[in-house]
Order: sequence, then C-alpha cells, then structure tokens
Amino acid sequence: MRAYAAELLGLTPDVILAHSPPGIMAAQRQTRTVPLVFVMVPAPVEIGLVASLTRPGGNITGLTHFETKMAGKWLETLREISPSLSRVAFLLHQEHPAWSGYARTIAEAASALGIAVSPAAARDTVDIERALATFAREPKGGLLVLPDNFTQVHRELIIALAARYRLPAIYPFRYFPASGGLISYGVDTIDVFRRAATYIDRILRGANPGDLPVQTPVTFELVINLITAKALGLTIPPTLLARADEVIE
Repeated sequence: MRAYAAELLGLTPDVILAHSPPGIMAAQRQTRTVPLVFVMVPAPVEIGLVASLTRPGGNITGLTHFETKMAGKWLETLREISPSLSRVAFLLHQEHPAWSGYARTIAEAASALGIAVSPAAARDTVDIERALATFAREPKGGLLVLPDNFTQVHRELIIALAARYRLPAIYPFRYFPASGGLISYGVDTIDVFRRAATYIDRILRGANPGDLPVQTPVTFELVINLITAKALGLTIPPTLLARADEVIE
C-alpha cells in the first residue's frame, strides 16, 4: 500500500480516492496537501484519521461504512437466526486499526446477550484455518466476520470453513452470502462509492476536504442465503425473512 501511494503521488493527482484503512493511511503518510477522500473505513475518528466527523480538518474527508457499535447488531442478528447459539468467534486481521474498538463493543454486546465471545485474530490463511478448527471443537458456536480487506480477500476460504464446521456465520457485505455465506447485514457498497463521487466533484471544483463532513451510511441491506441455512439445519424466522432485502434460494 505504501508503494502504491507513493506511485500515485508521483503522478501529481488533484485528488486521491482511497479504499479501506490501509489504503487511506498509506496515502495520508505520503501527503498532507493533496486532497484525500476515503471510502469503506470504520470509526475514522477513533483510528485517528480525522479530528471529528463534522470537521475532519487537514486534507482528508470521506465516507465511513461502519461504527464499531454495529458489532452488537451483528451479534443480535446471529442469535436470531440461531437461537441456541452460546459462543461466537469474531474474525479480523489482528493489525486492523479498529481491532480494539470492535473487540470492546463485541464484548459489551455479548455480555448483554449472554454469549461468550472469542477473538480469532489472524495474519494469514493458516491462522484462519487454525482458529476456526480450534473454535469448532465445542458445540453451539457461531462466527462473526468483521469488515476488512483481509476477510474480503479470503472470503471463499472463510465461507468454506464455516460450512465444514457447521458454524452459523454473519458477514458485513452482500457478496459473502452471494458466495455461499449464511447471512450479511451491512452497507450497500455501490451506494458508498456513488456518494464518494460527489465529494470528488466538489473538491475538484475548489472545496476544502477538511471542511466537508465525513458521511455516515444511509443504505443498509440484509441478505439471507436459504440454501446455506438449509444445509446448516437452520429455520429462518419469518420476521427475519420479512426484513430481508434479498433472499438467495
């Protein structure tokens, strides 16, 4: 990411659009003057990208996709789809800047729901396989896959392992259940990038990125894969099906 950011800056761009925390942080290290717009970044204040959501300051603004408190909603939805659930592993790259925020929020939400949670910090595919194999040795477990480039890149492996170990799993984006995952609840990623284009336009017309408020998500989608639910022996509650934006059959 650092090499790519340096290469982009060498092209003397008028503005840079950066995806994910690693992308925007690499760009931020390279320049404090070229306008930067980020997308798909959680908790930008907490991870130190901007001073505040309303007045980001400096040369940076963008669109966040999740606040760490979203983890509570994911746990609630996973319990709704699998009422016998008593244990949940949460998977994220251990160097993700929002790791501590997610871990704290998940612990708080899990305590309220009476669920035991286990961090599944991973650096590579070997870590993923080891963590899920170990976790699945005990019954009544489920999996929460957090939003990260790492989990997105390795989604086929994660989905396959969840199926192998019969772990009900909830994911942050639609393309997980579209690839065979059980359920996702998260932002409409197409909408996020479309909205980012309006900020790019305003900056090219002279707006100061530090004066443009960080935008929060406005469109969320719930997607359920009934084929996977059937394979896991789960019956989706009618109330959950009624709330779904898309059902894969």
